[in-house]
Amino acid sequence: MIHEEAGKGEYRDKEMTDACIRAVVESIHSSPTQAVLYLSGGASLALGWLMSVPGASNTVLEAVVPYSRMSMIQLLTKIPAQYCGQQTADEMALLAYNRALKLSSPGSPVLGVGFTGSLATTRPKLGDHRFHLSTRTHDRHWASTVSLSKGLRSRDQEEKVSSCFLLKAIANACKVPSTFDSELTESEVADECERFFSEDQELEQLINGQICFKVYPFSSDTSNADRKIILSGSFNPLHDGHLKLLEVATSICGNGYPCFELSAINADKPPLLISQIKDRVLQFEKVEKTVIVSNQPYFYKKAELFPGSAFVIGADTAVRLINKPNIVDPHSSPQNRDEFSVIEHYFSYFTA
Repeated sequence: MIHEEAGKGEYRDKEMTDACIRAVVESIHSSPTQAVLYLSGGASLALGWLMSVPGASNTVLEAVVPYSRMSMIQLLTKIPAQYCGQQTADEMALLAYNRALKLSSPGSPVLGVGFTGSLATTRPKLGDHRFHLSTRTHDRHWASTVSLSKGLRSRDQEEKVSSCFLLKAIANACKVPSTFDSELTESEVADECERFFSEDQELEQLINGQICFKVYPFSSDTSNADRKIILSGSFNPLHDGHLKLLEVATSICGNGYPCFELSAINADKPPLLISQIKDRVLQFEKVEKTVIVSNQPYFYKKAELFPGSAFVIGADTAVRLINKPNIVDPHSSPQNRDEFSVIEHYFSYFTA
């Protein structure tokens, strides 16, 4: 009888935990945050929880499991100092954040998640059973390392603990409450650190190449279109011609999200100062138009940054690009040849 009651109690606890997890996942899917997850070595249940609850497409843009060493090397484009380490998780989160920027709907808050673990396996491990987790949003980086009590749990149980911890971190980044226990013991204290970024720091990261672009979603346009219609320029100053050109292009292109793009990096000039970027962005806030600040001065790189987008150019820009002396030179650089190819394929809509 005692064993039977204990079994019923465990079943009820599991039901309650499952219900709490589902409620948290539903809240995550109801939030506007869109995420890319890079997970290796654990927390596999968390991905299943996210994908099994209706509304997953609202949240999960992409999930990648770089499980083999070669897969991790290709993701990071280098050999990591440690395959299971906090630095690796941080780098995974930053890569995931930049990937989320490229895949997300214009103006949506995005999240990059990096997880790497060394959990119980088929053979005894010399080192700790541990996992490292990192999340990155536009203004916050959060990192945590957890060392698990060795021999206390099976692999399945360590998967459950790491998955619960990861789901709580995602909920926190999405600014929704998580009401379930991560099941860590008193001795298993997470070593956490958190850093917030100001707008100036974020722009500095953009100029340095750490992040690929920053979106200022000033527009009241509620279009859900994934495709962007982009007018690039220096906008010094922004004038009515820019506004009308993008308006006409949008009406011709049809379904698409209109936005302006300003590069902080120039091909033949020093980078813009942060104060200059903010002054130019202010112009778009005044007219309630979305602007994206990138770090790519060349159109072929812009096309890689915003795949599937339509780029709008004026006649003067078209002439300047096509009349480059080295565009038609058989000895021209691959960069210029690539840019000419992009002109042919992406700018066929507008040359006026």
